[in-house]
Amino acid sequence: MNTECKKGRNVKKSKSDMVNLIGNVDQKDDLKYNRRAFLKTAAGASVALGLSTVPFSVKAMMGMAEEEEERVEITKLANLPKGESLTFNYPTENDAAILVHSVNGELVAYNSACTHLMCPVFYEKDSDTLLCPCHKGYFDINNGHPISGPPQRELPLIELEVTNGTIFATGRKYRHG
Repeated sequence: MNTECKKGRNVKKSKSDMVNLIGNVDQKDDLKYNRRAFLKTAAGASVALGLSTVPFSVKAMMGMAEEEEERVEITKLANLPKGESLTFNYPTENDAAILVHSVNGELVAYNSACTHLMCPVFYEKDSDTLLCPCHKGYFDINNGHPISGPPQRELPLIELEVTNGTIFATGRKYRHG
């Protein structure tokens, strides 16, 4: 390559067929559109999107708190003798539950969908346990923990309250351990 051609590469608007190496030095856009500006814009957009979800999160949390405080009448205590059970729906019409008046006289309630494959759970008076007949899963009546069979998790507990001889469901509790 000759010397004249080399000099022409560094001159503005050169007629050389080589790449014009100084073309980007005078570009003002490099100051506006660099890595730092991009990162600032990306961080600002992330913060804006995060803050825009706060009202929805607060509303969802308030909705959950209202659901937990819902009190639903199940039955009269006189209508449920010892050693008997009753099915009902709580907290919604789609959530099956079971109320048991155990042989010992204690009242307990659980969601009646087995934690293995969601089959219905029934009360066995003879053994004072809860039975899932699909795969012979047994749950302890006192705490809802699995005793035998394929279920690995306990049944969700439904909190109860007895007022003036009426049994109410007052909340649902998920426990682990």
